Amino acid sequence: MIIYKSENEIDAIRESARLVSLTLAEIAYHLRPGITTLEIDAIAEDFILKHKAIPSFKHYQGYPASTCISVNDRVVHGIPNDYVLQEGDIVSVDCGVLLNGFHGDSAYTFALGKVSDEVLALMAATKTALYLGVAKAVAGNRIGDISYAIQHYTEKERGYGVVRELVGHGLGRDLHEEPQVPNYGNRGTGMVLREGLVIAIEPMINLGSRKIRYLDDGWTVVTQDHKPSAHYEHTLVIRKKRPEILSDFAVVEQAEQSNPALNTAYYRWVEIPELIEH
Repeated sequence: MIIYKSENEIDAIRESARLVSLTLAEIAYHLRPGITTLEIDAIAEDFILKHKAIPSFKHYQGYPASTCISVNDRVVHGIPNDYVLQEGDIVSVDCGVLLNGFHGDSAYTFALGKVSDEVLALMAATKTALYLGVAKAVAGNRIGDISYAIQHYTEKERGYGVVRELVGHGLGRDLHEEPQVPNYGNRGTGMVLREGLVIAIEPMINLGSRKIRYLDDGWTVVTQDHKPSAHYEHTLVIRKKRPEILSDFAVVEQAEQSNPALNTAYYRWVEIPELIEH
């Protein structure tokens, strides 16, 4: 069932999505070689609780942590543990919060120190693909228009692998609602987008093959060829003329740029459509 949101409900989701962005920014301030992913998760959980919200992911279908932290060839759903981050790692952090009865959801990939141009280009392409997908999220378009924009840019133009098994989604009172929003597909297909629909768009793009597998923990998704993967996600609402992004990368980028342990050289390759207010 598709649940369209009232303006009051959208305001509540905007508040939740903003807190997710602030949580990702808080993480960005602390990321460095030598910190464990479990320590990062603790920082995020403490920040969320201090803001009188609930981590959406913790205990969701049995998931044990407040964030998903996926390093290098981990695509998504990496369970925080005692892994110590190292120079050259890329770290994807996915976070959700429940505030005032509504969820927000966003993800961001960070680079620690010296990372190859090949991997930085993957990060830039994935972030660009997110914005290309967002640009298609306007009333009258279809889900497939979002999907095609992401796939065509990353797979056809850049030669990367687009993960098929995991997709974006609607959200609101539930963390995952209809519709599904794949990162691959054909223009003019899928449901028609209408005002008031809130969705999360989240391209997961691999440097090599699109093929993935699950680790024995039942959660962590890795690339079969062990090449790196990047992941960015925005929560947004469908509007008539232009999409309205409810999450906020600006606060994350500010923190990212202020942390000398993080590499932001990939910014120079990110392309943001004019339709998007950045």
